[in-house]
Amino acid sequence: MDRRTVREFLISRRARLTPEQAGIPAYGDDRRVPGLRREEAAVLAGVSIDYYTRLERGHIAGASDSVLESIARALRLDGAERTHLFDLARAPSGTRAPARRPSPGGVRTSVQRVLDSMGTPAIAHNARQDLVAANRLGRALYAPHFDTGRTPNTARFVFLDPRAQDYYVDWPLARRTISAMMRLEAGRNPLDEQLTALIGELSAHSSVFAQDWARHNVHNHRTGTKSFRHPDVGLVEVDFDVFEPAGEERLWIVTYTVEPGSPSADAFALLGSLTATNEGVRREEGEDVVRPD
Repeated sequence: MDRRTVREFLISRRARLTPEQAGIPAYGDDRRVPGLRREEAAVLAGVSIDYYTRLERGHIAGASDSVLESIARALRLDGAERTHLFDLARAPSGTRAPARRPSPGGVRTSVQRVLDSMGTPAIAHNARQDLVAANRLGRALYAPHFDTGRTPNTARFVFLDPRAQDYYVDWPLARRTISAMMRLEAGRNPLDEQLTALIGELSAHSSVFAQDWARHNVHNHRTGTKSFRHPDVGLVEVDFDVFEPAGEERLWIVTYTVEPGSPSADAFALLGSLTATNEGVRREEGEDVVRPD
């Protein structure tokens, strides 16, 4: 367990919660810290100030579920933040063990068949944001990610590829979301050496990532909307839904759908047409059509 991570996470959550939000009267203007004081957080959680201080200094291993629940309620943690708190408290410590490594090279054949059977774009990613599989429409939608010359990785694209700021209509939201997803996963599996190496790479090469990472925000990506500015079909506004296939460890399938009859539906139709045309041309020229894996 990384005590520094625990300390910074709890301090950041306490700092963002105002006395008014917590139902504590604020008297005068002499507060020296943003948000709640430690003693106020301790009172809200129903623990002693000494014990709360110990927890906030990173000594959280062994804390009971009831104490962690009390801390989560006191700091008004959302579902992802509560999960992260429990992950940090239960994280293994000591030397690194061999991390569980979903292969970045693809998925099992039956999962790929599921992707290929979908009539809408779909991609599959692992805990490190590697795009390990896609159907043809998914590969076409994420085309800029797949032409980087290495295993496509959403985090590297978002933070290190200058095209990302144009491709993602709300790039600040996209990068904050990716950083928060990685922070949640790092708390869940701190012994994943590949994830740790990716975090180090992004921190070294992107000051924006370093700033986002320091916020200690966490996010559980499940459903929502987003907008792409696709290089071939223009603006596409999509709804996304995330599924976890059984039998695949730390793998998520993301599907993208659009409102029927909308301009985005027309863009999807054009994307499908362009994909079919390009594949037909390659076949006529005797080239192999690359499978989306």
